[in-house]
Amino acid sequence: MKECGRVVLCVIMLLTGQMVRAQNLVTEVKAKVIPMHLEISKWKTTNLIFPYAIKSVDRGQQDVMVQKAKGVENILQVKAASDTLKETNLTVVCSDGTLYSFIVHYLANPAQLNFSLGKVIAQTPWALFSSGDNNEAKVNDLATSLGHKQPIIKNIRASASDIALRCIGLYIKDDVMYLQLELDNNSTIGYNVDQLRFYIQDLKKAKRTASQQLQITPLYVSGNSTVIGSRSSQNIVVAVPKFTIPDQKVLVIEMMERDGGRNLLIRIRNRHLMNVVQL
Repeated sequence: MKECGRVVLCVIMLLTGQMVRAQNLVTEVKAKVIPMHLEISKWKTTNLIFPYAIKSVDRGQQDVMVQKAKGVENILQVKAASDTLKETNLTVVCSDGTLYSFIVHYLANPAQLNFSLGKVIAQTPWALFSSGDNNEAKVNDLATSLGHKQPIIKNIRASASDIALRCIGLYIKDDVMYLQLELDNNSTIGYNVDQLRFYIQDLKKAKRTASQQLQITPLYVSGNSTVIGSRSSQNIVVAVPKFTIPDQKVLVIEMMERDGGRNLLIRIRNRHLMNVVQL
């Protein structure tokens, strides 16, 4: 009887394992990337508008001509080099890890030339980028969520003429640092931001010597960083590549008013950066 019980148990375990594998296979099939059909012409340009920057493009054949629209990173322009173009494919990977697959056909007069490929129809994020290459969607989403956090820093601020600039939070995740800033306008005159600069410079500038500034370019800015309405307050979050600074230097955040003189500047020292909150 015991031997019979062991046999039955082995059979049950085998069947259970097969069922799990079958379920996994079904999940994989459901998650497969389904190509979209795309008609292109030799005489007209088709525009593919993606929600994030384009990282890579692969054409099934050279008669499919592709290029990014001038000055932007998320619009791909597609055209046929010949009216004898045979059915082929096109693959696009965006900076959020999403893969888009197209079956390309030739048509002299396509019914549609502009396609907005928003998040609704985006495929599963398949792409895994190399370390140091950040997923744009994750950075954007995290920066947006941090804008609602309560202040954790109180003493990094500057004010003038009823305008105030404060750094109220410092966070870090996956080699990206997030600066949570509060912009206040207690005056009756709206404030239009001309520049919001981030740079590293010497803590004390020696007389008659130029202070070298190392500019820091934000990866992403969440929130309204261009206008501060009268009698209003707003938070923005700026994502930048992670960094540290020597004790004799500071991170400077400078906000300048367009066609005005209400300019503000705050300094963040290395000891503040060392206390950044790990997310």
